[in-house]
Amino acid sequence: MPHLPTHPTWRCQSCGIAWPCSTAKLRLLAEYRDDRAALLDRLTALRDRAAIQLDGAPTANLDDRFVTWAHPR
Repeated sequence: MPHLPTHPTWRCQSCGIAWPCSTAKLRLLAEYRDDRAALLDRLTALRDRAAIQLDGAPTANLDDRFVTWAHPR
């Protein structure tokens, strides 16, 4: 089963942990290896969508989970 989010819980449909799980993060980094800006745009959009589905959670509370990990070091 692929490591994709379930809605509206935003848990990984494969391993059940908060999405993006480690496997999903690695897949996303590989998929966007040549375009980190596009990855960050996609993750920001997903974060915003998750905030709505997770009972209006503030996006700032979801930054580490969805976006911060993908910034270049």
